[in-house]
Amino acid sequence: MAADPLTTAIDAGTPLVVLSPHLDDAVLSCGALMAYAAGRTSVRVATFFTEAGAPPYTLSGRHYLRLSGWSDAECLYRERRAEDEEVLRRLGVGGVHLGLTDGLFRRKPASPGRHGEWMHRALPEPAHVYPTYRLHVATGRISRHDSGTLARARAVLETLASAPRTILLAPSGVGLHVDHVLVRTAAELSRQRVVYYSDFPYNQQHRLDPRFVERNGLAGVEWSRGLAGKAALVRGYRSQADALFPGGRVPEVPELYLLAGGPPADGNGTRSAPWPS
Repeated sequence: MAADPLTTAIDAGTPLVVLSPHLDDAVLSCGALMAYAAGRTSVRVATFFTEAGAPPYTLSGRHYLRLSGWSDAECLYRERRAEDEEVLRRLGVGGVHLGLTDGLFRRKPASPGRHGEWMHRALPEPAHVYPTYRLHVATGRISRHDSGTLARARAVLETLASAPRTILLAPSGVGLHVDHVLVRTAAELSRQRVVYYSDFPYNQQHRLDPRFVERNGLAGVEWSRGLAGKAALVRGYRSQADALFPGGRVPEVPELYLLAGGPPADGNGTRSAPWPS
């Protein structure tokens, strides 16, 4: 039986760059594939949203900090960056932290002035690009105040894909976290060679966006090789694992990748596709 197109590309030494919105997404969604590819080709993880903003935090930001067991976002993100470096070192892949601010803490670029600053200390939400998690971050709608972030992400992608034959692995935005959708949008607009991954663990509760799948002509390839070792990597993100997986069990489910060039995948992305010509 012929090898799937991802295995063929990796075995041929095709460089991979995994676009990770946050400091765990690459391993959560692509850890098994990266473990296979690490000894066969160049693999780098580029993580976009690696910083937290300064207080005062929104109510949603404070809730996230409580779930993570921290009170200071900058201290938490320092720990998260260290966790990511450790896990990627264990995997044997390179990584770069791009230094953009996480959506929960991202502020509008305009200065509010002295009176506005006092008001925003008392009520931080109006100063933030995404004031709440449920009504803003989790809707997948990129704010008009976030056009600069999208422009920076697009510029970074051009640099990351500069090596010949490089394949970008980008999030498909399952679950509609706006940071995931922003990186997906930058990848779509880049016109680079892109494979999209299904965002885990969001894909355990949410489906792929059929409009996104259709407009890119995507079809799915499952990756099951090396899943047994993935849970230990995921648990390396200690500050996040308990909140993501209450009870400590990381489900052992195949990774799903979406490639262009074949008949569109259905809502679950289960049909295989040829490698793009």
